[in-house]
Amino acid sequence: MGTPITPVEQVQRRRWPLYILVSVLVLLLLSGSIAFWFIQKSAPETTGEIVLPPLNAPVSIYRDNAGVPHIEASSSKDLFIAQGYVTAQDRMFQMDLSRRQASGTLSEVIGEATIDKDKFFRTLGLRRAAEASYDEYSDEAKQILQWYADGVNAYLTQAKSERSLPLEFTFANYEPNEWHPIDSLTIGKYMAFDLGGHWEGQAFRYYLLQNFTEEEAMDLFPSYPEDGETVIQEAQNSSIDITKSFANAVVPDPFNGSNNWVISGEKTASGKPLLANDPHLGLGTPPIWYETHLNSPEYTVNGVIFAGVPGIIVGRNESIAWGVTNVGPDVQDLYVEKRNPNQSNEFLYNDKWEKAQVEDETILVKDAEPIPYQVAITRHGPILSEFAYDNQSDTVLSLRWTALDPSNELEAVLMMNKANDWDEFKEALTFFHTPAQNFVFASTDGTIAYRANGLIPIRKKGDSMLPVPGWNDEYEWEGYIPWDELPTILNPDEGFISTANNKITTEDYPYHITHTWAQPYRQERIREVLLQNNELDVKDMMKLQNDFVNLQGKEFTPILTGGLIQKELTSFEKDALKLLNNWNFIDEKNQAAPLLFHLWLVEIERKLFKGTIDKEMMGLFEGKSQIVDQLIRRASEGNPGPWVMNAGGLESLLTHSYKAAVDRAIKLQGDSPEEWAWGTFHSVPFEHPLGAIKPLNLLFNPDEHAMSGSRVTVGAAGWSTSTGLVNHGAPWRGITDLSTIETSYNVVSPGQSGYVFSKWYDNQIEDWVNGEYHKTQLKGYETNSDHLILKP
Repeated sequence: MGTPITPVEQVQRRRWPLYILVSVLVLLLLSGSIAFWFIQKSAPETTGEIVLPPLNAPVSIYRDNAGVPHIEASSSKDLFIAQGYVTAQDRMFQMDLSRRQASGTLSEVIGEATIDKDKFFRTLGLRRAAEASYDEYSDEAKQILQWYADGVNAYLTQAKSERSLPLEFTFANYEPNEWHPIDSLTIGKYMAFDLGGHWEGQAFRYYLLQNFTEEEAMDLFPSYPEDGETVIQEAQNSSIDITKSFANAVVPDPFNGSNNWVISGEKTASGKPLLANDPHLGLGTPPIWYETHLNSPEYTVNGVIFAGVPGIIVGRNESIAWGVTNVGPDVQDLYVEKRNPNQSNEFLYNDKWEKAQVEDETILVKDAEPIPYQVAITRHGPILSEFAYDNQSDTVLSLRWTALDPSNELEAVLMMNKANDWDEFKEALTFFHTPAQNFVFASTDGTIAYRANGLIPIRKKGDSMLPVPGWNDEYEWEGYIPWDELPTILNPDEGFISTANNKITTEDYPYHITHTWAQPYRQERIREVLLQNNELDVKDMMKLQNDFVNLQGKEFTPILTGGLIQKELTSFEKDALKLLNNWNFIDEKNQAAPLLFHLWLVEIERKLFKGTIDKEMMGLFEGKSQIVDQLIRRASEGNPGPWVMNAGGLESLLTHSYKAAVDRAIKLQGDSPEEWAWGTFHSVPFEHPLGAIKPLNLLFNPDEHAMSGSRVTVGAAGWSTSTGLVNHGAPWRGITDLSTIETSYNVVSPGQSGYVFSKWYDNQIEDWVNGEYHKTQLKGYETNSDHLILKP
């Protein structure tokens, strides 16, 4: 037997759990206090005074209730230094990731997971194009770029010395390098990439001709290619393995686009123009756009800009307002290059071997050895088909693209910011080359205007439908559509101008722009609404920007439901069909019918293509939605193509896809159709780049919100077909009434700040989801604002 335990020892033993509990609590409180202190150190300073050595004079920064910085400076130098500093305060991690993605240097801080992505962007050469563009800029623009960089670097110096860099850098375990003017230009080139140019469609159609019958391939073409026999035969005989060459290519979202419209005073309640714009890009935290107000003797302008770029790209000043949508022209061509079998960097051109330019693009990789990587650049552009599959084939594909040429779009942006009327604004557009944009314009003098502006190639031969021979001069570009002949409208009789990435030219327009326009439904709905009212006001604009009428549903629901084989449907499936028969064609988040309709379209695509077209190639399927629409239309008119016939004919296709859609709806939301809701599936998470790493998603990702709308509604809300999560739409919506141009109406979601504990981190989500806006003032914003003074 052991020694007996005394009463005192018994009390002490009973107290041990209490001691442990107290100790744990003390440690938790201590670590929590340290964490809170650390987190607070990274918070942007928005009040008080900060010494900023590059400045010549004090600058006032007023952040209003929406977190919009109003920058007051006495010179352009101090204005752009302050813009760089303030943007870095709110968005430094986003800025660093943006320049790294575009430059192909993510692997340096992330590791091996991003090597293929870095190879792709090193091959494209966005940073090389930015470096070449720098020399094209005026001394004034170069100086502004440098001032902006000075402001960013002043923030970095301060944050590093105080160990107050944003939390994301701590989690990613690296510090950002200094900012350079080329970084700003590289981000601009990335936006040209994000708004596309159709090379992927050429590659996909090439793949179709390699792997399917000509009839099957042509069924998925937007039209028959010019010089079809030559380019079709070349594709069919090609040894290029498109599946391997482009399996890891980075392809922009096919629904990147926008809405904009401008309305004459003849159709408005105020008698002055109204202008509205909502560019459609990826949704995330923080948003792509950063709203800013710049105020100095030379500049008084408010609007949005990409974090990392000086100036305002879309917005208004004291005299004018403007907005943009993507034209989406064919500005990229893939060329089939023949390689010298004895010299891998020589390629045939007009019966002679030409030596390609070779760029050393060694890729640094975190926790691994650097990867030697070289890019060969022919007279047409970089060899694109070997970044992921370097098999040194005798035949390769190079990319010719307007954005890879030197250009100076920032020059145009700075001129637009100071323009007073249409003539000055139009003059600024002579510098805006890429990406080609549909500009709408309004001024306080009552002028409204439109212009499709940018460099759009004129081809000696071919129409950008397929890759073309690059070994001779038959398919070269002969120049660009003359500037004076780009589509332009001034004060139309109709009283308004609207664009939604729709076809902008008539059949008699003498130049080719593209075969692939957006589905027409957003533009049709915008016109439908604007034609109905001659007393339009700001509230009407808000309502239209958040309009969820689905004209695709209105067109196709009768076709889909009318094509079902009723005898093959169960009683449950017939009951569910009543949802669509009673639908008002509004993609409203609480309705069940939109869920069934959109799931049905997804299943139609799966029945048509799954197991036939390689999964890796589906991302290159340019204009897929438009083409599926056309397949169904033709089949319903009695002219089914081979893809519909291979799926058993239209009735079989519709019936089996409908049954699959009902099954999926049941799995998602149960077997009571009256309780199904589009928004339960279709929700917006605004994911942060680090949100993919659990449990960091709990810190950085805002709460999800049910969302109305879809890809085809004016209130755009693109979504993942696998998860339903909304990942695409209008991160910024803006409206200007030219009768009260001192005030604009905006929403930037989820919020202005990238600092996770800021009151402006996700404060605009509710407004964004519910169609609400904040006012941004050119005057009178000082009240109830955080006030920061930057001193030299």
